[in-house]
Amino acid sequence: MKSSTVRFAAAVCAVLCTSATVSQAATMPQDRIKNVVDNAIRPLMTKDGIPGMAVGVSFAGKSYVYNYGVASLETRQPVTRDTLFEIGSVSKTFTATLASYAQVSGYLSLQDKTGKYLPSLSGTPFGEVSLLNLGTHTPGGLPLQVPDNIHNDAQLLSYFKAWQPAYPPGTYRTYANPGSGTLGWITAKSMGQDFTVLIEQKLFPALGMKNSHIDVPPAKMADYAQGYSKTGMPIRMRDGVLAAEAYGVKSTAADLLRFIDANMHAIPLDTKLQRAIDETHTGYVRAGPMIQDLIWEQYPYPVALPALLQGNGPSMLDAIPVTEIKPPLAPRADAWINKTGSTNGFGAYIAFVPGKRVGIVILANKNTPLGERVNVAYKIMSQLDAEGATHD
Repeated sequence: MKSSTVRFAAAVCAVLCTSATVSQAATMPQDRIKNVVDNAIRPLMTKDGIPGMAVGVSFAGKSYVYNYGVASLETRQPVTRDTLFEIGSVSKTFTATLASYAQVSGYLSLQDKTGKYLPSLSGTPFGEVSLLNLGTHTPGGLPLQVPDNIHNDAQLLSYFKAWQPAYPPGTYRTYANPGSGTLGWITAKSMGQDFTVLIEQKLFPALGMKNSHIDVPPAKMADYAQGYSKTGMPIRMRDGVLAAEAYGVKSTAADLLRFIDANMHAIPLDTKLQRAIDETHTGYVRAGPMIQDLIWEQYPYPVALPALLQGNGPSMLDAIPVTEIKPPLAPRADAWINKTGSTNGFGAYIAFVPGKRVGIVILANKNTPLGERVNVAYKIMSQLDAEGATHD
């Protein structure tokens, strides 16, 4: 759903104007920022037995990366600025960015039906689902994961042909990799290129992300952290149908800070790409305590911790009735925007508040409870927001 030119311009102005009221560079001492992060992260690592973490903070126009522990219990290699972590479903935010860019560039419209790009699905219920439904988890009820018996695109199309919605599209949110993954698949088809190539060779370079990958090259494998399951067993993700589009990115805290800064107008970008990023912050439906954007999830700021914990909690994987926002909510500066991500051996969380120019990246090489990641992020960002104001 494209925002009107006037509404879009007003939204961008709101972000920039609000940001301009914040001090250009807070004078809060760097060692104090580090202490705030240390005091939140070290107890979490001890409690959950996390081998290694990387935490990035964007604060008042500056970026800070803090590394903890080891990338591998076997080699004892320390976590560094170059350590790659699996970011799980945070990958979907890049899928959303690419889809939005394709819309801004005229390759597709989020109002298009999937059958337009997957002709074999024309006339089927799934063929009538819109791309916006896929990007807001509202197609009518899909499983969390691609079924185990699907190993290629032909089998996936056969599955979609037989699919019957549990709910009318746009009425329930059912968080699902098959839906958001298909959004990425269709986006790449509309642009006439491979999804991985578009992300790795087009989007990442345009964002200035030099150490992010879907397929980790051999020269970077030494920087790829070993993941650990909840029981401490070494594990890494396996490839699968729609893996690249739904959860396949490996990245560093420094690169993801760069992405956060792009989302907060803190770095110079191509005008078309910046517009595409901004439009991913459009709110389309209300689901429980949060507003569902294009993959991103937002909350009016300031936000209470219980609302964040509920919105990022296990219950949000259930079918949640939604209320459509008419007209869609334009991008806003006073919002906490976030995304969680997990694989069997890694945990990730990113969040930012554009109007406060504060954001955080939390990466761990162990699958830890989502609520604990949200809790420490909230603690860090709240302290920085409060103390930054007193040091301006």
